[in-house]
Amino acid sequence: MSALIFAGALLVAPPLAQPALPLGIDITHLADVTALADVPIHADLPAIMPAADFVPGEIAPRADAIAPVAAQTPPASPQPAQDIVVTGRGAWEAPDPFADVNTVAFEATMAVDSAIVAPLARTYKSILPKPVRDGIHNFLYNLREPVVALNFALQLKIGRALETVGRFAINTTIGIAGLFDMAKRKPFRAKRRSNGFANTFGFYGIKSGPFLFLPIVGPTTPRDLIGGALDRLLFPFVYGSRITQPEYAVPFAVLGALDHRAEFDDTLKQLHDGQSDPYARSRDFYLQRRQNEIDELKGKAPRNSSPMSEAPTAPIVVRERSGTTLEDAPATPEAVPPR
Repeated sequence: MSALIFAGALLVAPPLAQPALPLGIDITHLADVTALADVPIHADLPAIMPAADFVPGEIAPRADAIAPVAAQTPPASPQPAQDIVVTGRGAWEAPDPFADVNTVAFEATMAVDSAIVAPLARTYKSILPKPVRDGIHNFLYNLREPVVALNFALQLKIGRALETVGRFAINTTIGIAGLFDMAKRKPFRAKRRSNGFANTFGFYGIKSGPFLFLPIVGPTTPRDLIGGALDRLLFPFVYGSRITQPEYAVPFAVLGALDHRAEFDDTLKQLHDGQSDPYARSRDFYLQRRQNEIDELKGKAPRNSSPMSEAPTAPIVVRERSGTTLEDAPATPEAVPPR
């Protein structure tokens, strides 16, 4: 009897919620449905009489007085299809355990940006002619070329390291201290690349650590904070200690902030304007670009694709996080976003 009750419960029980497992691929598993074989009826057993031929109160006829009725086993209820969506955490998905604090810092930074930094950057962009702004941009990025070259060497990419040294030599001399990017023109055609210690750490498998949004610094991670500090530490060795003195450091910092804010003005509008969660979009955009640089160094992304030092020229596409665990898996699995 307990076996019959259990079988009946299986027929009426609702399908279980199907979890999404964070393993990185989609797998669809369909349960096999096996039809039950017909059970033969022996001649010496009483036949089952249809209910319509039996009137309550009458004696049921003998088994041999009626034609045997073939036993029909009810078709087995097929098991519901078990679609298991396995979602994997992308390499770029740094954890965000300090999301509440980060969001407060982000909103405060955006308030200051809207009130002060953005108007100054747009004024800077509107007043200075583009050739002048390009010269400042080239000069600031030419200062970083020794750091870029060193990190290519640390990543054992000697060809790129030598090419970057050549860029620095050409632009510092022919390009008048880097004001003109002569190295990218004929006959040299040496394209500017972005690199630093943060990329070197990622290249050798060091994880980013939790995401942080810090005032003044902006979006970052512990790996990027340490890498950026090492980048700046090299400047005195290349240009002398006076570059750290206020009369040099302050103008460079102000020009760098204005140049960067003006350069990324359209990018920030795409990330923030009309978005339901601009903080999350800014976070994931930053992390995806950083991971893209590391993947490119490892040969897993198109060469020189979307360097962080340059504003993107194509429309911004920010991939969604996997964000699904066994505990919060949806009852109806959703499509896994591309990675």
